[in-house]
Amino acid sequence: MMRNWPCWGLCLAFSALAGAARPKPGPVCTQDRPTLFVKMKEGASAKATEMGLVPSTYAGKIDGDVETQIAAVESCIAGGAKGILITPSDSRALAPVVGKAREAGVLVIALDTPFEPADAADATFATDNFLAGELIGKWAAAKMGDTSAAKIALLDLNASEISVDYLRDNGFLKGFGVDIKDPKDIGDEDDARIVGNDVTNGNEEGGRTAMENLLQKDSGINVVYTINEPAAAGAYEALKAVGLEKQALIVSVDGGCPGVQNVKEGVIGATSMQFPLLMASKGIEAIAAYAKDGTKPVNSDALDFVNTGVTLVTDSPIGASPRSPRKRR
Repeated sequence: MMRNWPCWGLCLAFSALAGAARPKPGPVCTQDRPTLFVKMKEGASAKATEMGLVPSTYAGKIDGDVETQIAAVESCIAGGAKGILITPSDSRALAPVVGKAREAGVLVIALDTPFEPADAADATFATDNFLAGELIGKWAAAKMGDTSAAKIALLDLNASEISVDYLRDNGFLKGFGVDIKDPKDIGDEDDARIVGNDVTNGNEEGGRTAMENLLQKDSGINVVYTINEPAAAGAYEALKAVGLEKQALIVSVDGGCPGVQNVKEGVIGATSMQFPLLMASKGIEAIAAYAKDGTKPVNSDALDFVNTGVTLVTDSPIGASPRSPRKRR
């Protein structure tokens, strides 16, 4: 995330209904536009309906709307929520109110984007975002063959450098064969093949502007990493506007329907597909279990989150890629 990306939060709160023994969910989305978060809301709503829960939704005004997420969590606490699902737009800024929720006995589950530290929430259901980046990095390196002449543009999320941002960025670089320094920092590499980083806010307009900025630094860019598929679409438009769309390999993360279509059409070379429906539905199940008997989710082996899987999507497969046995959404 996003945030598509970053800043759309999805928060699902559950509180007891008068005269009923079922919790009430309330999603908090900072924006409904991104495919990833739309799918999360669909998954949460479907599972809630299946389990006899009644969802309510909170939506923010803009990408990165931390204030609205904070207010939404406060509302969940005041309403007697049993659990909250949230994709944090800024985990550091949200940590205090999330701590307050947990102190009040509310189960807090992060979706897709871990808090920092991860144990600021009770659990996280997420893609292994480092692996997601690594898969597209390995694909790009294999597709290029000789990577010594690579000129890499990195189109990240925003200046906050939230976990999903640095994990995907550094995962891509590792997969491509770049020596990463601090795995929690963006832009500290000294590899001469990197033209530069710019931010996109996880949307098409931001991707276009970031790509234009980096092309001014070096018009020979031939590898483009993007935080998500809307940013990738914008980057492609910027390249196309100057006749360079065939020059660069574009890779991304999400696996939403528009992004997969762009893979099919050759706009994106490869993308790492996430499973937001699974994240959200598992989150709903976890909150229902907690409300019933206090049970909390258990992390995947050797990880500080529950891994919901990732798989590479491309029309130009190269060798074998790790896959997760999940349904496509």
